[in-house]
Amino acid sequence: MRNLNQFADITTGVVYIHSSPTALCPHVEWALSSTLDARANLKWSAQEAEAGLQRATVDWAGPVGTGARLVGALREWSALRFEITENPSEGVDGERFCHVPGLGLWRGGMSANGDVVLGEMQLRCLLDRHGDTTSLRRALDLAMGTAWDEELEAYRMGGAGAEVTWLQQRVG
Repeated sequence: MRNLNQFADITTGVVYIHSSPTALCPHVEWALSSTLDARANLKWSAQEAEAGLQRATVDWAGPVGTGARLVGALREWSALRFEITENPSEGVDGERFCHVPGLGLWRGGMSANGDVVLGEMQLRCLLDRHGDTTSLRRALDLAMGTAWDEELEAYRMGGAGAEVTWLQQRVG
């Protein structure tokens, strides 16, 4: 990997693989390893919400923008349910990405406490485009990723006591 980001601010985040078919697990590890230029040795456990699926969690550290790069590496597998966070860093807002089969990918800004953040211009645009309450409610739910959160909630709970792995990208 070329060190184009050698001066980029470092941030942290988490990759939650909420559900993966067992055969896909080594491919997920390879994608994470190659994206972060660090060996991913995930500790997979059974996903209690759906028999036959595996789950894993990995904390990461790397340059700002790594979260989006991780999403790019994982979104090719439509069978995965995953969530990736990138924590805010100096001058850069945090982000959260969710992928659910059938819904696809959702991305939202994230505050320091994990809330989805909608910007002023985004809210103004929604207000201008959606005159009635029902239409505005649907648009706000879409902007906040409500359907993704509802779908992932049962899978999030399936990891009580699961082991977490740390990955760090080499920078500089």
